[in-house]
Amino acid sequence: MRSIRDAEIAEVGMRLNEGTAAMKVPADLLGGHVRVLDEAVATGRLPGREALDAYRMAGARAAELGLPLRDLVDTALAMAEPAERDGPGRDGDAGTALLPALRRVVSALMEGYENAQRLAVRQEEAARREFVDDLLQGRSDRLAERAEHFGLRLAESYVVAVARPAVPAGPGGGELPARRIEDALVTRFGSHNVLIAARDGLLVCVAPGSLTAATGEFTHHVRQAFAPGWRVGVGRPHRGPGGVVASYREAGNAIELGDRLGLRAAVLKAADLLVFPVLLRDREAIDDLVTTVLSPLLEARGGPEPLLHTLEAVFAAQGNQSAAARKLGISTRAVTYRLERIRRLTGFSPDDPTQRFTLETAVLGARLLDWPAQPLASQVRS
Repeated sequence: MRSIRDAEIAEVGMRLNEGTAAMKVPADLLGGHVRVLDEAVATGRLPGREALDAYRMAGARAAELGLPLRDLVDTALAMAEPAERDGPGRDGDAGTALLPALRRVVSALMEGYENAQRLAVRQEEAARREFVDDLLQGRSDRLAERAEHFGLRLAESYVVAVARPAVPAGPGGGELPARRIEDALVTRFGSHNVLIAARDGLLVCVAPGSLTAATGEFTHHVRQAFAPGWRVGVGRPHRGPGGVVASYREAGNAIELGDRLGLRAAVLKAADLLVFPVLLRDREAIDDLVTTVLSPLLEARGGPEPLLHTLEAVFAAQGNQSAAARKLGISTRAVTYRLERIRRLTGFSPDDPTQRFTLETAVLGARLLDWPAQPLASQVRS
């Protein structure tokens, strides 16, 4: 057998790589490959742990260099040809060790390559989670620089939408399909326009404010991915890193307000709910309004809830008592009776424009304050 020394391997690799896709693989990456195969052919012994560890390291290095796995394996197979051709007794017992040795070698290369890829994916996902947390909490450690890596240009205006599944994510609640939805949005809008991430049981979508179709597309995929009962909140467009934080908070608050007010819409826009944060800013005033206008309903037979539900239905139906009755599942006469009962107890009638506004605002305030389930501050003081 004509054994090929390590010093000859670079020349052999260059010669074998000419005219092939394996030209991309550095010759020294598989520096001891031919020697290992020659020894296997000569002795009949398969490569040991030390040699296989070296191949795993070579596979990992190839992955780090961005070399295609196919080219790496192709090079390893091509470099085996001289060893097979020059090996002793191809028909002998020692020659039969070449194929098992080559199988072990290629398996070790692939294992190292795949392990390096999995590590890179985990590191990228960890960096992504850290970036999303920093972005949505407003931590500004090189935020703009890191945003470029994920395709965001924070000098622009961005809008944030959040989706909440009917069943909470996590143990027993399934996983949020962040990667699948992001792939769909990237296919349509490009990788430098959207960021999808799972955070605190919510699915978060960050998109340029100028890309108005993005939140609609996001909602479309949420509808397909989640069971009935899902809800999406959409913030308003804001500029800069602080704008992303503001839009994210608005989106989450929109969902919270929808729950507290019993709104049926699956998609809630912060721009449509601006009156409610205004009400909540003056807690003392809204507390006083609810107490003054609605507390007399506590004296009603059956409690205030049926009367509050009636007012909500009438307001939602723009004063149409027949439509309100259908929504409540009662007769129109029952609605008329309840409204008269409200007028007698509170002194306010929904038929009067000014009194209607006062009543509707008080009912909304009651839902925001979770009254009558939670006592008002004025009632506690008294």
